[in-house]
Amino acid sequence: MLNRLDQQAPDALLALIKLYNADERPDKIDLGVGVYRTADGATPVFKAIKGAERKLVETQDSKSYLGPEGDMGFVRGLIPHVFGDAAPGDGRMEGMQTPGGTGAVRLALSLAKKAGVKRVLMGVPSWPNHAQILDDLELEMVAFDHANADGAANMDGLRAALADAGEGDAVLLHGCCHNPTGVDYTADEWDAIVAILKDSPVLPLIDVAYQGLGAGMEEDAYGVRAVVSHCPEALVAYSCDKNFGLYRDRVGAFYVITTDADATVRAISNASALARANWSMPPDHGGAAVRVILEDPVLTQQWLDEVQSMRERIAAVRAKLAASSNAGGVNLEPLGRQQGMFAMLPVSKEQVQQLRDDHGVYMAGSGRINVAGLTLGNIDAFVSALSDVAG
Repeated sequence: MLNRLDQQAPDALLALIKLYNADERPDKIDLGVGVYRTADGATPVFKAIKGAERKLVETQDSKSYLGPEGDMGFVRGLIPHVFGDAAPGDGRMEGMQTPGGTGAVRLALSLAKKAGVKRVLMGVPSWPNHAQILDDLELEMVAFDHANADGAANMDGLRAALADAGEGDAVLLHGCCHNPTGVDYTADEWDAIVAILKDSPVLPLIDVAYQGLGAGMEEDAYGVRAVVSHCPEALVAYSCDKNFGLYRDRVGAFYVITTDADATVRAISNASALARANWSMPPDHGGAAVRVILEDPVLTQQWLDEVQSMRERIAAVRAKLAASSNAGGVNLEPLGRQQGMFAMLPVSKEQVQQLRDDHGVYMAGSGRINVAGLTLGNIDAFVSALSDVAG
């Protein structure tokens, strides 16, 4: 039977890693892989995580199963940072741990489907795995353009999509630091979105994967808090992989907000059954490390300081790119107004290939770059390369 399977194309970014590693040029630049990098090109373990892990080694007395809900100390410890005062205190919200933000998105969409959702509205381009999960779950994707040519969010496209939506529809929105465009909704735009959703049958699903890497921990949470404060129902997928540097430990959380406490209990019972069938129980170590950090005010402050240093480095790179303004006709000015690790450059696949062949600059074929792959020392070389292929 296995002979009947069709060959699948390899993941483009994984193939890009191999090409980059095989390139012997000392001045090569990796803008493809979506992980944070320091000015030295490293993706380090947070000092706060190291401190938490030392505590775990000393105090953890069991490696027994967690249960489908995971480490609830971790899940609830995140709530003040993610939801703040917007967190419902009347039993309308509950959460559970997932294997990374991907697991949270998968669980949210699976639960939405079980509740009757058939179509999911989504701005494009988006994180490629969003579409793959929708396809695997056999949910119809209704695409609308997320960004305008000027580098701002396309609110008209979103409004039109919501106007045509109804019962059985959900809308998937990035909470902050949009991947891959870097184009976020402003506070006023979030307020306008919530004004539509609060009286709409459309179910909001917010994917929060980069909190703290945009404008700040509080600022980046504005959208998800606005939705939770004003909409009767919502699903939230959260990732700790980026803002705790726990990529390989797969640390995520899923939250459900319903109309009343009884509905929440039923929703979590269904989510637990779906989780049991998918991964049985989430991995413990990374979530436990986050819990230890959030239980310790000293470690919490150390973590927040480390996130701030990441945010400031990303912002400095964006500012220098924006100051370059025009690279062979490619307008880089909007990058200074956008947020997070990613941006889309208006370059063709042929130009991306030329950047790789002639200049050792590696990026996705779509033109998406990981801004954190640049440093204040190599930006000039990157802009020069871009000017050469786009001029």
